[in-house]
Amino acid sequence: VLGLLVWALIADTTYHLHAAYGWVMFVSIFLWILTVLFFVTYLLQLQLKFYMIPWPLVLMIFNSVATILYLTAFVTCAAAVQPTSWRQWDYNRRAAASFFAGITMITYGASTFFSFRAWKGLGSNAATSQVTDRA
Repeated sequence: VLGLLVWALIADTTYHLHAAYGWVMFVSIFLWILTVLFFVTYLLQLQLKFYMIPWPLVLMIFNSVATILYLTAFVTCAAAVQPTSWRQWDYNRRAAASFFAGITMITYGASTFFSFRAWKGLGSNAATSQVTDRA
């Protein structure tokens, strides 16, 4: 949802006049599509059919790359916002897109952390952390 907000806010401005927003649009749309594809894969449990793929590792790599790409998109978008724009609504939408790009970057960063824990097997719950070898 956050990535959708970023590209919807940028798409509603005159982004084609500024080359920096082309990068932000590419990052936000590309990662939004890939995120939806991963979501559908897990929703339909297709990862069970492709058991030879190390899904925790794939998700960790995807989330870390998405975090780095959104970092560049956030910095680019925030640096390109001009408060003296002749179109006030463009300024508001671009500033909001910068904010949501930052939030999306943080969200992908948190997902990277949890993907790393899942990849290393550090994520456990009450059922898997029971001690059974008591003497």
